[in-house]
Amino acid sequence: MGDNHGAMRKLAIPVALALCCVASQAVAQDACALCFADGAPESRERPLTIEISSGLVFSRLALTGQGDASAAIDPQTGQKKTDGGIVDLGGQAVQGRARITGMPRRAIRVTLPATVTMTSTIGGTAELTDFVTDLPAWPVLDEAGVLEFAFGGSLKLSGPVGGSLRGRIPITVDYN
Repeated sequence: MGDNHGAMRKLAIPVALALCCVASQAVAQDACALCFADGAPESRERPLTIEISSGLVFSRLALTGQGDASAAIDPQTGQKKTDGGIVDLGGQAVQGRARITGMPRRAIRVTLPATVTMTSTIGGTAELTDFVTDLPAWPVLDEAGVLEFAFGGSLKLSGPVGGSLRGRIPITVDYN
């Protein structure tokens, strides 16, 4: 019986040490602010937000014939240019303006759609295409995590369209 008692003591010491090691790892995981149970680091990124302060406004235009026509707004100047069977009836054209917020000094990617279908209040459609911005080739948020930019595009008409044209331009912003 003395031999069994000694063997139990020898077995009890490694088991107690193993339990202490497991408990130490659990305590260390609780103390780690950047660790999760699956081992992935916690994301400390601030999500990107975009706020549109003004949309594209082409103001007043009139079709002069049945052919194709277009009007474009320059993102830097806000000037409107017409082409084809359309005339500018005046009014203030406005380029779109947006404000992006996120993590300071992070590079971002801004994506505008290829085409947006505009619908008239009295029937008919037109296409908004050729979107351009005044963003640099590699946009980066400033030290406050902000970037403001302007955008323009071309309104393409083929056939008679009347009334006010409306549509939504989905702008996507992601971190690079």
